[in-house]
Amino acid sequence: MIPLMAQEIYGNWATLLLPLNTDDSINYTQLEAEIDTLISCGVDGIYSNGTAGEFYNQTEEEFDKVNTLLAKKCNASAMPFQIGCSHMSPIISLERVKRAREWQPSAIQVILPDWFVPSMPEIIDFLKVMVEAAAPIGLILYNPPHAKRKLLPADFKEILNEGVSLAGCKVAGGDEQWYRDMRDLPVPFSVFIPGHNLATGVSHGAHGAYSNVACLNPQFAQQWYQQIKEGDEKSFELQGRIQQFMDECIVPYIRDKAYSNQAVDKLMAAVGGWTPISTRLRWPYRWIPEEDVLPLRKKCAQLLPEVFMNTDLKLFNSSK
Repeated sequence: MIPLMAQEIYGNWATLLLPLNTDDSINYTQLEAEIDTLISCGVDGIYSNGTAGEFYNQTEEEFDKVNTLLAKKCNASAMPFQIGCSHMSPIISLERVKRAREWQPSAIQVILPDWFVPSMPEIIDFLKVMVEAAAPIGLILYNPPHAKRKLLPADFKEILNEGVSLAGCKVAGGDEQWYRDMRDLPVPFSVFIPGHNLATGVSHGAHGAYSNVACLNPQFAQQWYQQIKEGDEKSFELQGRIQQFMDECIVPYIRDKAYSNQAVDKLMAAVGGWTPISTRLRWPYRWIPEEDVLPLRKKCAQLLPEVFMNTDLKLFNSSK
C-alpha cells in the first residue's frame, strides 16, 4: 500500500480481534477468515494489534505472523491497513516499527512508554525516534483513557510544534472546547474518536473512528459512517440507540464486573454474530462467559435491529 497522508486517514476502521484456541494458541484459520470478512465488508481500513488484538500478550514470532497475514491480504485487495506496533517496552515497540515498514502498511500505531509516566521532553524524544523509524509511513499515537499520561490538545500542539511529524491520534474525544482546540492544531492531523460517538465527533471535526461499533458488526458500522458522511440527521438518532446499547449492555461489564475493554470488544463481536471468534482472552485476563451472548443479542436486536438487517454476513448462533 502507498502510505496515507494525515488527511487521507478517515472513516470507519475495524480492529483485528485475536482468535484463540482453548489452549491459548492463536487460531490462524479464524484470523484469515476474519480478515477476509472485514475486507468484504468494505470498511475504510483495518488495523491490527490494538487492545482487542491483545498486542500486550503476543510473542514477537506471533506478532510477525499475524501482521504478515494481514499485510498479504490487504495489499492484494488494496485495503488500507495499519499495523499496531504498541508495546509497554519502548525498545520492543521500536523494533516492531522497524519490522512493520517491510509490510508496507498505510500507517503504524504506537502507544507511549507505559512503565513510568513520561515527561513531555521524554514523550517528544520517544515520538521523534518512532517517526524517524517509521518513515515514510505515518505514525498514529494511540492514547486511550487508561494511559498513564493522557494527552490534552495543548500537549498535541506542543508535540507538533516541536517538529514531531505525527499523522494522527486515537483518543477518547472530549467536549466542544476539546474539538475546537484539536481543530486548531498547526498541521494536518487525523483525529479518531470512539466509534459509538462517531456522528457527534464527525460533526465537530473528527475524522473517524478505530471503531468499537465495528466489533459489533463491521458492515453495519460502515453503513452508519456512510450515513454520517452524507449528513443524514437519522445518524444521530442511530447514535443514541448505539449509546443506549453500550450503556445498558456493555458498560456494566467494565464498571460493575471489572472486565477489561478487550473483553467487551470480543463480547460485542460474539453478540453481532458475524465471526466465530470466541470471547476468550489470553491468560491472565478474564473473558465474559459464552452464556451471556444470546441474551445480549436479543437485547441488541430490540435496540439496534439494523445490526442484523441489510447485511450479507453469516450469523453465528454462538461463539466457539
